[in-house]
Amino acid sequence: MTYDLLIDAGNTRIKWALAAPGAVLGDWDAHGAHMHADAADFPSALAAALASCTGPGTGAPAVGRVLIANVAGQAVRDMLTAWLAAPQLGIAQPAIEWFASLPQRAGVRNAYRNPSQLGCDRFAAAIGAHALCPDKDIVVANCGTATTIDAITKDGTFLGGMILPGLGLMASSLAKNTAQLPQVKPGKLPEGFANNTDDAILSGCLAAQAGAIERAFELHQATECIISGGAAPYIAPAVPVPHRHVDNIVMIGLHAALRSA
Repeated sequence: MTYDLLIDAGNTRIKWALAAPGAVLGDWDAHGAHMHADAADFPSALAAALASCTGPGTGAPAVGRVLIANVAGQAVRDMLTAWLAAPQLGIAQPAIEWFASLPQRAGVRNAYRNPSQLGCDRFAAAIGAHALCPDKDIVVANCGTATTIDAITKDGTFLGGMILPGLGLMASSLAKNTAQLPQVKPGKLPEGFANNTDDAILSGCLAAQAGAIERAFELHQATECIISGGAAPYIAPAVPVPHRHVDNIVMIGLHAALRSA
């Protein structure tokens, strides 16, 4: 059996998943995530996962297709290219596609003024959201290093969206640029008005994230809201509009893009 390998190389982490042919959207046989600092573990982790998926005595692990969304720059692209070609994986270059924002793919029309300038992770998230919720006006919020909030129409048109600093980046900016304010890690939203500085920072940052999602939902008159990304577990409880938390919306979009190819 050959597998589809999906890779989402973000600004903080490199995430990957293995999907068997014909698998349900978002149903991975194996998956993992590596912070950039320990990303060198990626090749061995993937090789072990492939060996486990194929099982003993079934021949060499095989990857048929690779689709990579990379927003982390050329250095990460070069690193991934070298790792995929390493002997323990041996994935041929023709099998690898670098996902890019196109005018149209997988049932989503990209209405960005310059379609190629749309971040490929945002386009993948839009494809994933539309695949999960066809025939609905959707807002998808991907809450990572940056928070992106985008609108997709029921007929699959990506309208555009918003970009703001992510939850951690907001808190870090306050700690770095304001005297005597502490660095605050994401956590549960305090009840009511905060009566200490740590909770006041957290409350303000969460309110800004949740308020932007609510604003986009109302502006789009959406019927569905998907929240994803590493900070989603902290932000989602503060969002006052109907929503659901979906893990790895970018990789779900990559999976949908490959299935439509």
